[in-house]
Amino acid sequence: MARVVLISGLLQGYVGAVCTQAAASKLMLCTLRHLSLTSIMKSQRKTDHLERTATVMRREVVAAAKVCGAASESPSVKSLRLLIADKDFSFKAGQWIDFFIPGVSVVGGFSICSSPRLLEQERMIELAVKYTNHPPALWIHNKCTLDSEVAVRVGGDFFFDPQPTDAPRNLVLIAGGVGINPLLSILRHSADLHRERANKGSGYEIGTIKLFYSAKNTSELLFKKEE
Repeated sequence: MARVVLISGLLQGYVGAVCTQAAASKLMLCTLRHLSLTSIMKSQRKTDHLERTATVMRREVVAAAKVCGAASESPSVKSLRLLIADKDFSFKAGQWIDFFIPGVSVVGGFSICSSPRLLEQERMIELAVKYTNHPPALWIHNKCTLDSEVAVRVGGDFFFDPQPTDAPRNLVLIAGGVGINPLLSILRHSADLHRERANKGSGYEIGTIKLFYSAKNTSELLFKKEE
């Protein structure tokens, strides 16, 4: 059985590949080296979200969203729940959104951490945003309130969206800090698919899933109450 290794960076972005178990360790080492080089390059030249993702696939729909919930996930991370009424808005587990804020010229880019099922059933998505000096993150931490209105657009050409007839695959999810977001979306989606198969007796069969997660200290470990 093939194994899918998904590695989420300490900042944003993640790398995914399908490989045999024997190749997994080599892939992880190469990916970690790549992440280190990428971090050095980013520190030398700051780029915004739209520039970094200019060549990445985006959906056409730009949907209005209203903040309907907020909470502190850690001393530096705030979670948001966004209500999105537009039925044409959808996403796949692992994707991110462009985040448009009225009055803020810089467009944010944040990975979705909720399952697509939450959007289907309640028309909501969840984000977890780390405090930085980036204008969209500053707005979320300092100015965003319940009923604040923004606009969002889905992007990302890497996601987990197995079909019912696909062969089961084992997942290895590796994340650091707020990089857990896209992998948590994948983990939650996998749990939804597992429950659906258990209840209906049909659907995609989930393989084994292992999550390796770290942060700079225990207070920055996110979603500790997640069951």
